[in-house]
Amino acid sequence: MVVNDILTEKIIGCCFDVHSKIGPGFAEKIYHNALCKALDDSGLEYTGEKLFKVVYKQNYVGDFKADFFIEDKVIVEIKAVCGLMPKTFSSQVLSYLKASEVKIGLLINFGNDSCDIKRFVM
Repeated sequence: MVVNDILTEKIIGCCFDVHSKIGPGFAEKIYHNALCKALDDSGLEYTGEKLFKVVYKQNYVGDFKADFFIEDKVIVEIKAVCGLMPKTFSSQVLSYLKASEVKIGLLINFGNDSCDIKRFVM
């Protein structure tokens, strides 16, 4: 688990860097683009807007798009909302982890004076 802790620390560091340089108040797409640059600079491999299939009883029933899939280990969902994050955001990440069988997820909110982060482990 130590390797994954180091990986999530690097990702979180990129998020803090983006937030400290841009600050709150922009649309989610601005933070998405800035985080792409920060991840590129950090050397982390990622896929932006990664498509995952959802399967029910061995049948494809649809798909979802995670904002980032980093190092084939961590799903990152970003938001840009002012105030407390609704519980639906946490539920969204947990659903993504369950459907994808990925073990680690991060929920990042750039919308407040400080960068809010929630880490999920399945």
